[in-house]
Amino acid sequence: MTQPDDMLDDEHYPAYTMGRAAEISGASQDFLRRLEKAKLFTPSRSAGGHRRYSRHQLRLAARARAMVAQGTALEASCRILILEDRLQEVLQSNRRERVVEAA
Repeated sequence: MTQPDDMLDDEHYPAYTMGRAAEISGASQDFLRRLEKAKLFTPSRSAGGHRRYSRHQLRLAARARAMVAQGTALEASCRILILEDRLQEVLQSNRRERVVEAA
């Protein structure tokens, strides 16, 4: 059974409201909606239909905001971040496979 502390330690747990997510990431609520529209991430929804963001999504939003502030187009920023995120997932998967093979 998942305990509350386990959820808070999970970087993918959707713990943050849109207002709090905007505050933490330094992005506006409109910018968060634009990131969703650009398919950088899809926030979870509460029972009432409100967006909920994870720490992982907030990190992506902050990185996208910084890239856009430096002059990179929003769509290009999102594509770069999506590809970087996928690369990290593959690298982690490869590391796990190596550990299993070595055992």
